[in-house]
Amino acid sequence: MPSENPASTRGRLEQVVDDLYRQRFPAEVRTRRDAVWEVLCDFWLSRYVPADARVLEVGAGYCEFINNIRAAVRIAVDVNPETRLHAAPDVTVHEVGAEELTRVVPAGSCDVAFMSNFLEHCRTRDQVLDVLRQVRLALRPGGKVLILGPNFSACVRDYFDYFDHYLPLTDRAVVEAVRLAGLEPVEVRPRTLPFSFRSRLPSWPWLVRLYLRLPLAWGLFGAQFFVVAERREAVGLRLAA
Repeated sequence: MPSENPASTRGRLEQVVDDLYRQRFPAEVRTRRDAVWEVLCDFWLSRYVPADARVLEVGAGYCEFINNIRAAVRIAVDVNPETRLHAAPDVTVHEVGAEELTRVVPAGSCDVAFMSNFLEHCRTRDQVLDVLRQVRLALRPGGKVLILGPNFSACVRDYFDYFDHYLPLTDRAVVEAVRLAGLEPVEVRPRTLPFSFRSRLPSWPWLVRLYLRLPLAWGLFGAQFFVVAERREAVGLRLAA
């Protein structure tokens, strides 16, 4: 019997990412996550996204953000082939790596870019810079990128419980990265949302609404940073507690 061609097997993590996420996010979990993201978009993230904006989500996954945010044009980029199965009918999906997104998204065409729990999946810090530079190219001058992700300093014990987490990142590291990529941070929050949907804080939509109204609670339960950076030459940095 001839040996199997290694090039034809699904050995690399990128080739089995759809299987990984099907195990991690079964249907009942995805339904609960979508309800929470609807609240996050309506009561928090929408303040950063004008209704007439062209919005790009990098690493869109199951499209919880891009499906729920109100915008004139909505674009999703992800290597997972299942992303297009979960996108709303008016969301344009491109199956491409984030470090190549301007192959499919014209330069200067987006008002807002968003990524959630994405950068820690990059293999190297060079790849992080490649992604951020591609995002900068996709943004128009004055456009913003919103970056949400687990803050390693706030969730050390749990950070590597996910098999596809590679890079330990903090809000300060991401601020340095966006500056190296030619973006300027305008808002930095070291702690916002809990680490994951498995956190000790229940993820019922009504409780999420209450949580968003109580920023003091973010310091107790929050383990995800939130960085807003802008494509322009210089702007003053506002550091939020």
